[in-house]
Amino acid sequence: MTLALEWAAKGLYTTSPNPRVGCVIVRDGVVIGAGHTQPAGQAHAEIQALRDAEARGKDVRGATAYVTLEPCNHFGRTPPCSDALVRAGLGRVVAAMVDPNPLVAGQGLARLAAAGIAVSSGLHEAEARELNIGFLSRMQRGLPWVRLKTAASLDGMTALHNGASQWITGPEARADGHAWRARACAILTGIGTVKADDPQLNVRAVETTRQPRRVIVDSRLEIDPAARVLAGAASWIVAAVPDPAKEAVLRAAGHEVILLPNESGKVDLPALMRELGRRDINELHVEAGAKLNGSMIREGCVDELLVYLAPTLLGEAQGMFALPALTSLDQQKRLRFHDIHPLGEDLRILARFTHTKE
Repeated sequence: MTLALEWAAKGLYTTSPNPRVGCVIVRDGVVIGAGHTQPAGQAHAEIQALRDAEARGKDVRGATAYVTLEPCNHFGRTPPCSDALVRAGLGRVVAAMVDPNPLVAGQGLARLAAAGIAVSSGLHEAEARELNIGFLSRMQRGLPWVRLKTAASLDGMTALHNGASQWITGPEARADGHAWRARACAILTGIGTVKADDPQLNVRAVETTRQPRRVIVDSRLEIDPAARVLAGAASWIVAAVPDPAKEAVLRAAGHEVILLPNESGKVDLPALMRELGRRDINELHVEAGAKLNGSMIREGCVDELLVYLAPTLLGEAQGMFALPALTSLDQQKRLRFHDIHPLGEDLRILARFTHTKE
């Protein structure tokens, strides 16, 4: 199963909106076939592993398949994998976890068991869940898993008062940030960041065949159609105040304007998260300024913080999150450290809000 998880990780940047799944087929302790899920509409991990075994000239009848997610039992873009495993004559299937997709939800394993194949699940489940944390979030909550990324000094500053911020962290941390971008289905930012930095918000520091969708929160549709964030791919601009003329310009350039106002005339962020879930966004990567960061946290829209800390002090400057002052420590928002990892001279911290169910 450890090897199957390694195969699943090969699809970290490519399988969206499908889960990242790996499969290895074993006979007498020897791997005779292996594969991972291909981009949407192409073969799933089990089919890839069966094809690999066939290419090696191996007979899979009676063999054991280790798969990181329960084989599907429904027709989507591809036929059911459970049927393929039955036809191939597998003797045993071990799944790391049951698929939370309501279209599967135990039915894949049940189909295998009904055909006389020995089945079990739960082996290395924690690792399998972590690999597909966004897919599980969308299936179970109807929401993407939201990861808010920021880079700061040890005193929590992200930029000087004049906006200068390049570069607080080193090249290793910046490359790692691009890897997290690459695994996301979409990258979200705000109009403030677009105006101040004119970012591209694409993946450049790691190899990927797929660029995440870019989502811009822009309540009054102030974005310049020539902004770099809109270049090269269709983006979603989320507004609260309609502007038919501006909307027409953006739509003519291939972008979509989504109107989601709240009672205050701003973008309804919880409604946006639900909309992104409906649009098959598994993992949402947020790179924004302190104001939008604070709003996302206040509205309960963030599951985890991805913080890069540099060993430097900037003094009074721009902070990470614009949050209101508290009158009691009972009001503080609690997180738990999930992972702490050194990168060059910097430190990467992954911290999850305690209200979040993984």
